[in-house]
Amino acid sequence: MAADALLERVAALRSEIERHNQAYYVHDQPIIPDAEYDRLFRELQQLEAEHPELSSPDSPTQRVGGAPLAEFSQVTHGVPMLSLNNAFAEEEVAAFDRRCREGLGVEVVDYAVEPKFDGLAITLIYENGIFTCGATRGDGYTGEDVTLNLRTVRSIPLRLSGTAQPEHLEVRGEVLIFRRDFEKLNQQQRAAGLKEFANPRNAAAGSLRQLDPKITAQRPLRFFAYGVAASSAPLPETHAALMAQLHSRGLPVAEEAAAVSGLSGLLDYYARIGAARDSLAYDIDGVVYKVNRLADQQKLGFVARAPRFGIAHKFPAQEALTTVEAIEVQVGRTGALTPVARLAPVFVGGVTVTNATLHNEDEVRRKDVRIGDTVSVRRAGDVIPEVAAVVLEKRPGNAREFVMPATCPVCGSQVEKPADEAIARCSGGLYCPAQRKQALLHFASRRAMDIEGLGDKLVEQLVDHDIIKTPADIYRLDLGKLVNLERMAEKSAGNILVAIVQSKQTTLARFVYALGIRNVGEATAKDLARHFGSLDALIGAGEADLLQVSDVGPVVAASIVRFFAEPHNLEVIAALRGAGLAWQEGEAAAVVSSAVVGKTFVLTGTLPTLSRDQAKDMIEALGGKVAGSVSGKTDYVVAGAAAGSKLEKAQQLGISILDEAQLLEMLKT
Repeated sequence: MAADALLERVAALRSEIERHNQAYYVHDQPIIPDAEYDRLFRELQQLEAEHPELSSPDSPTQRVGGAPLAEFSQVTHGVPMLSLNNAFAEEEVAAFDRRCREGLGVEVVDYAVEPKFDGLAITLIYENGIFTCGATRGDGYTGEDVTLNLRTVRSIPLRLSGTAQPEHLEVRGEVLIFRRDFEKLNQQQRAAGLKEFANPRNAAAGSLRQLDPKITAQRPLRFFAYGVAASSAPLPETHAALMAQLHSRGLPVAEEAAAVSGLSGLLDYYARIGAARDSLAYDIDGVVYKVNRLADQQKLGFVARAPRFGIAHKFPAQEALTTVEAIEVQVGRTGALTPVARLAPVFVGGVTVTNATLHNEDEVRRKDVRIGDTVSVRRAGDVIPEVAAVVLEKRPGNAREFVMPATCPVCGSQVEKPADEAIARCSGGLYCPAQRKQALLHFASRRAMDIEGLGDKLVEQLVDHDIIKTPADIYRLDLGKLVNLERMAEKSAGNILVAIVQSKQTTLARFVYALGIRNVGEATAKDLARHFGSLDALIGAGEADLLQVSDVGPVVAASIVRFFAEPHNLEVIAALRGAGLAWQEGEAAAVVSSAVVGKTFVLTGTLPTLSRDQAKDMIEALGGKVAGSVSGKTDYVVAGAAAGSKLEKAQQLGISILDEAQLLEMLKT
């Protein structure tokens, strides 16, 4: 590539990638698939690797994190990072408004208002539009240099948008983690056997203060700007206009920010944001009021360690103390047993709380929650509150430990809890009323019994009207039972009955998958059907027999044995067979010889004549396996039109690539 063309391509890639970073991380509106983003990113990485002279500190490729630090260096803030004073009552807000009016000599003050983020305050320094330094608040006068870590935060632009940038710009803001990202992060912590984070704020603070930037790069940090500490260029007249200017330069600002007039405007905004608090993507602990005109801010000045022109109006605490009166167990849609603390009523987060989740038995043990304990209860969002901690100093002598029941409190089936899992589950999947809707939807799904028309809304009605209790009841439905349901015309009901009759002729693999045995997916169901050839042989198999099946390990084998050991499940299976469900027994015809036996395939793109399901079925019928992602264990990648990142990864790993014709030829061999 010619030098000019190379420079143009690198510049175009950087601009395009940052545009997509803004769309995804700032506006939450991605405009291209992840695979296309990855392709652009890899192309830029490759060009910069091949031409090191093109490397630049503002390139998106510099976000991945550098070498670990021994410790953070200190940064002295040119402008101190002072905290706001707090107001908790309307009277305190009224006093703030009065001081502002008197200090400015006006009847009504215009204010800029915004949510008070519950994160970690930071400052960002841009030189000629390029991000050069970032630091924490510290003690307000000296903070820690976390520049390398902040470079990994994708919502922080490494180069500001636009052409006319000030020589020096210092932006103040907050680093935080969205609630949905926090849940995913804790799921990853649990899966890795690591300690979970207590809340998004702690997770954000801990992530930003990692000495290894590569760890920070793996954390879902976000940034919002809320002010400017210094600028070599003139600033707009108002704080609201300043925020709009920062946003135009590519810095995220709170969408909920606004401008209001007078005390009534402040209190109305507080009430409005308070009502919307639980629906926000991030945690807030109040709202911030600032005099809108920057010249008026300068006139009012500062007192001690806080500005006179601003104040934080805090929300009521979302934690409170109460006592645990009992611990009961709830059974969820998937059979998961969840301990729930029944509490002495306590007012927290604006509502009276009487229940709090304890998540699972391991969590009860970890927090050592006992019946009779005094506990701190946390409420955040429209979800059941949780017990945050036990006040051990107040534990009574007769406090009782929680014991997980051995049988399901709903249906009486045995409770199972594998040694490597935290969640205990009811084993009566086909029978348990608590799991009824989930079991029926799975049973009727396309890859299981494929009963077209039996979807969420219809199953909801059938269960709520007590028409169906187990999958076997599906085959007892008639026109009279269906037409009386909401939005169910006679023709629609007839079509569903036809689909139910047609589903009676199935395959053993589909039927096994439809049973919803934990850890048994579609591929494993096919392996089981091929290996055992009959349902009775599978039901009678012990763990040692099951371990002879390809890809069935101890966990899967134990799940299968427990499922068929539950009498309730066997009763439903017998009822299904009695209703006329049938398949060809002896499906386990051994594959004598095939070019695909034991080989792992990955399908990508659109094949000329075969759907992916058809190609998958053909491969698996001859003893091959189909995986969803490319790895070192992949033998072949079958690529059609518009093949994406899977094809590229296969080429990088040197994996054999087949087209449809080559696949069909191999299947004949």
